[in-house]
Amino acid sequence: MSTSLLLLVVIALLYTAGIYLVLDRSLTRVLLGVLVLGNATNLLVISAGGPFGAAALVGRAPEPAMSDALVQALVLTAIVITLGVAAFLLSIIHRTWTLDREDDLTEDTEDRSVRRRLASGEQVDEDELDTTGCEATSDTDDERARSAAAGGGS
Repeated sequence: MSTSLLLLVVIALLYTAGIYLVLDRSLTRVLLGVLVLGNATNLLVISAGGPFGAAALVGRAPEPAMSDALVQALVLTAIVITLGVAAFLLSIIHRTWTLDREDDLTEDTEDRSVRRRLASGEQVDEDELDTTGCEATSDTDDERARSAAAGGGS
């Protein structure tokens, strides 16, 4: 089977454009990137599925002349998955727009401070961070010492 060189170039361009859009901070562009990646994947599966043939109905054509029905099932499944991911991203975009009136993801201030501390060579201990990744502000050194003395701390 020989796949058209033009089709391979189109698939490569779609993957390139999709990855470029997914790496942007705008959630709308991320959604468009996911949709483009889904279409590129569908084209790749179809082109890798073999030559086109007759419908996969027994008795209509000889078996070697039939096209593979698995390719069609995989593409249909990929379309449904892409639709589900798009719906999820649309709900995230709607929630972000409702709360912030913008769809750009901004950098978290805590991420910036941790990155600055790591760049300066300062050690960032895991016990300084709570489960959400933010610095713990409720425990003071005295409270930690009391809980350690009571046998409840590290």
